[in-house]
Amino acid sequence: MEKLKNKKVAIVCDWIKDLWGWEKVLIDILDLFPEADIFTSVFWQKWNPIFEGRKITTSFMQKIPFFNKRHKMALFMRPRAFETFDLWEYDLVISLSSAESKWIITKPDTIHICYCHTPTRYFWSHYKDYFKRLEFWILNPVATFMMNLIIHNLRQWDFAAAQRVDYYIANSENIARRIEKYYRRDSKVIYPSIDVNSFPFSEKKKNYYFYVGRMVPYKKFDLLVEAFNENWKEIILSTATDNELFRKLKSISKPNIKWVFGLTNEEVRKYMSEAKAFIFPAEEDFWIVPIEAMATWTPVIAYKKWGALETVRENHKFMPSTWVFFEEQNIESLNKAIEKFENIEFDSVKIREYSYNFDISIFKKELIEFIESKIPWI
Repeated sequence: MEKLKNKKVAIVCDWIKDLWGWEKVLIDILDLFPEADIFTSVFWQKWNPIFEGRKITTSFMQKIPFFNKRHKMALFMRPRAFETFDLWEYDLVISLSSAESKWIITKPDTIHICYCHTPTRYFWSHYKDYFKRLEFWILNPVATFMMNLIIHNLRQWDFAAAQRVDYYIANSENIARRIEKYYRRDSKVIYPSIDVNSFPFSEKKKNYYFYVGRMVPYKKFDLLVEAFNENWKEIILSTATDNELFRKLKSISKPNIKWVFGLTNEEVRKYMSEAKAFIFPAEEDFWIVPIEAMATWTPVIAYKKWGALETVRENHKFMPSTWVFFEEQNIESLNKAIEKFENIEFDSVKIREYSYNFDISIFKKELIEFIESKIPWI
C-alpha cells in the first residue's frame, strides 16, 4: 500500500474481545496498515503483538464496567458510541461491521469502506432468533415489550446509517445478497482468509473426529453429542465457553466423546491435523474453519447449507476426495454422512491444495486492488 503511505487510515470495529472468527480479518487488515489507528466500542482482549504501538480509541462504554464485559446487551448505546468518534482527520476509514461500527460519521471527502460480515442480525435476518433470547434477565418482559414497539424505528435508523458507507465489501455471496436486500447497496465479495503455510499438516491420522467452536446453540454441539452417543465413534469436542449448555452436554456424553477446554490456536491446529475428519454441523453465514482443517490435510464433513457451500463447494473437481456433505441437521443424516465418509479414500494433497483458494495472499491482493480502485487521490 505504498500509495497510501502518507494518508491517515482508521480501522473501526464493533468490539474487540476474542481474536476468533471475524476478528481474524481485523488482524489481516491491520497487517496491511501498520500505521492505522483503531476505534472500537470496547476493547477487552489479552494483549496481542498486533496491537503493539497502535493508538486504540474506545467509546464511553469502556468506562462502564457492566457494559464493558456485556457489550452485546448495550443495544441502545452502541450506535451513539460510534457516532461520537472523531474521525475528521482521516483520509480512509475501514469499518469491520456485523453491528453498528458502520454508523460512524466521517468528513465529506473521507472514503469509508465497510467490510461487512452481515447486516445487523438482530434488526434484520435473525431478529426472531435474538428476540427469543433477550439477555435482560428479570427485565426481559420489559425488553420484549420495548423491542416490539421500536424495532421498526431501529431498522429505519440502521438503514439510514448504512447509507453513510461509500463502498461495501461482503465476506461472502450470501452476505452480498443480504446487503442488497436490507440496505439496497451493491458490494464486492472478498472472502476471509487463512495463512495456509502456517498450518501444520499430518498424513498420519488418528482414529477420532474433531470439532471446535463457541458453546452457543446454533453451533450444534448438541447434535454431535447425540449422534456420537449413538454411533460410539471417537470424537474430540473443544470450546472455550463454560456455560450451562457446556455442562449439560458434557454430563450426557458417553465415554467415546472427549471434551478439551480452552485450547490455544496451536493446540487446535494440532488436533485438527491429527483428526480423521473435521465435522462442521453449524449453519453459518460464512465460516473459514473448514478451510483451516483442510490446510492441515484433514477432510471435512459439513452441513450442506449457507457458508459451507461457499467454502467447501459442491461439484468441485476435488469432490468427493476432500469432503462429504450431510443434508439435514439430525442424527440420522449426520451418521449416514459419517458412514459414507469412512468408505471414501481421501487425497491429502488435494485437500491442502484446495485450501490455497482462501490463502491470505489472495485476500490481501483483492483488498488492495479494491481500495486502490475506489480512492480518488491515487
